Amino acid sequence: MITHLRPALVILGILTLLTGVIYPLAITGLAQIAMPYAANGSLVRTGGVAVGSVLIGQQFSTERYFHGRPSATSAPDPKDQTKTVDAPYNAGNSAGSNLGPLSKKLIERVQADSDALRKSTGAVIAPADAVTASASGLDPHISPAFAALQISRIAAARGVPEARVGQVLQSHIEPPLLGIFGEPRVNVLALNLALDSLVPPGSG
Repeated sequence: MITHLRPALVILGILTLLTGVIYPLAITGLAQIAMPYAANGSLVRTGGVAVGSVLIGQQFSTERYFHGRPSATSAPDPKDQTKTVDAPYNAGNSAGSNLGPLSKKLIERVQADSDALRKSTGAVIAPADAVTASASGLDPHISPAFAALQISRIAAARGVPEARVGQVLQSHIEPPLLGIFGEPRVNVLALNLALDSLVPPGSG
């Protein structure tokens, strides 16, 4: 039995060392050399402090910032751990709502978001990303059309001309990948940081 067991244990040890130690360390080291920014989470820093990642959306709710698209992520209810509560942009629980197109809850939420957007902006038709959540619930981008609808609100909250906010938006529109894949988009975190840099809150 020992004769058959010894080779198996040796192979197990070698494979564990190769795939569990050497390979991960080699890939991690290579990533740190070749692409350290991406390997470390594509973090965005302000004054040396990490304020987020360009890959993960955040919840912006004040009037002076651009808002991201709805997020369907949730978290355990602190009052009842068997239930969940809405927790937008919860990176620890990335997921969509899993609600079908005939879901009453989904229809009511989309209708409420559409009505609120129409009331605040006067838009007759809302961009799709303004009222629908992404599959991950963590999408860091919005469409230029959705961002443009928010310009007047932000300009009023900051006390600056709409044209100034519009210039910040235009300078942060990302084109489709290689010019053909996807749609133009705007990273909300990068846009809001640029907005604070160029148009501080309350400045006129």
